[in-house]
Amino acid sequence: MVQCEKSASMKRGNRTGKAKGTFPRFYGRHAVIAALANPDRVVRKIWGTREALNALDLPPVLPIVYADGADLGRMVPSDAPHQGIVAEVEPLDDVWLGDALEAGRDDHRPVLVLDQVTDPHNVGAILRSAAAFDALCIVTQDRHAPPESGVLARSASGALEIVPWVRVVNLARALDEIAEAGFWRIGLDGTAEQTLGEAIGTSRVALVLGAEGEGLRHNSMAHCDILAKLPISPRMESLNVSNAAAIALYAAASR
Repeated sequence: MVQCEKSASMKRGNRTGKAKGTFPRFYGRHAVIAALANPDRVVRKIWGTREALNALDLPPVLPIVYADGADLGRMVPSDAPHQGIVAEVEPLDDVWLGDALEAGRDDHRPVLVLDQVTDPHNVGAILRSAAAFDALCIVTQDRHAPPESGVLARSASGALEIVPWVRVVNLARALDEIAEAGFWRIGLDGTAEQTLGEAIGTSRVALVLGAEGEGLRHNSMAHCDILAKLPISPRMESLNVSNAAAIALYAAASR
């Protein structure tokens, strides 16, 4: 690898004191370009092929390292499609639920609540759908959600930098706060009597989805206003949670 350093000031955030080696590494053009374009994201360092790096408009003092494909392949998960570029970043600062809800006070954008969805591929795909259908934010429980990572950012295809991600300590209390802000809380459950189309109404909605297989926990169901199901064929027991989220967001957007 050949290391270079450019010469003006790189963007900085307010996270400090992170130990060396604890920062996530994003890879792939969409994830890295979106991180570079996000004014709230601190990009610490970037590695790439000359072809890939020369095609980017990089911040003037961002440390860069020219590397070949084999070098980059050793920096990412096995067989991950790095597309000639890897970036070390700082995690985004926390987003407060009250601030996110206030930002959508005058519109009907849906909130998406994930109950113990831990697979980074699924959360990344859900973020991508949330961006596509203009969701207000996603809400997860901090202890039962994946951290920012290259896998998640790659699956999100840039949406990690666009959709506010609220991490809360207690999901039940968060659902209460969402209700107080005027949202109709719809929990998706395959055993519900009503379909989502019948339950969705015209109010602002919060769509609550559980982990694949286990579904919504009982306490999360108890903090929803209504349970609803997607009208899928009886030949299939359920959908992948990221697919279910995309369909639910489409239903909310097309009311």
